[in-house]
Amino acid sequence: ALWPVAAMEVHTSREVDAVNGTNLRLKCTFSSSIPVSQHLSVTWNFQPEDQSSHEPVFYYFKEPYKLPTGRFKERVTWDGNIERNDVSIVIWNLQPTDNGTFTCQVKNPPDVGGTIGEVRLRVVQKVHFSEIHFLAVAIGSACMLMIIVVIIVIICRHHRKKAQEKRIEVADTEL
Repeated sequence: ALWPVAAMEVHTSREVDAVNGTNLRLKCTFSSSIPVSQHLSVTWNFQPEDQSSHEPVFYYFKEPYKLPTGRFKERVTWDGNIERNDVSIVIWNLQPTDNGTFTCQVKNPPDVGGTIGEVRLRVVQKVHFSEIHFLAVAIGSACMLMIIVVIIVIICRHHRKKAQEKRIEVADTEL
C-alpha cells in the first residue's frame, strides 16, 4: 500500500541582525499534513560562519531538553508552544561567535520529511554614542520644527481673528 505524501513545512526568518550582548528570540513555526502527535520532535542546530561542523543548540521531545555542553549551554531556553505550531527558542547574551546559520527541524511522525527552517544570524556591535547622539538631535530638531510651525499657525489665526473682529467693530460703529 502507498502512504500519502507528508508535507511538513517549517518557517523561519531568512536573516536576523541582533546587538552584541542582547537576547534574541529565534522564531520557528511549522505546519504538518497531520495533527500534532505526541512523538513530535524539534531539533535546533548551528553552523558557524567558518562552515565548521554543525553544533547542537536545543532539542524538544515531549518536553524541552537543555544541552549539557557546548557554546549554547545555559544560554538557550524554550519559547515555543506546540499547540500553536510554534517551536521558537531564545538565545541569551549574544556574542560575535554566534554569527552563523541556525536550523530548525520539526518531525511529526509519520510526517518527518519536508523543509528545514534556516535563519542566518549576524551579531552586530552596540551602536556608538555618536550615532545615538546624531539620531536624538535629528529627531529632536524635527519635533521642535513641527512645534514651531504649529505655534506660528495658531498665532496667525489668532491675529486674523482679532483683525476680523476689529473690522466688524468698525463697521458696526459706522452704521
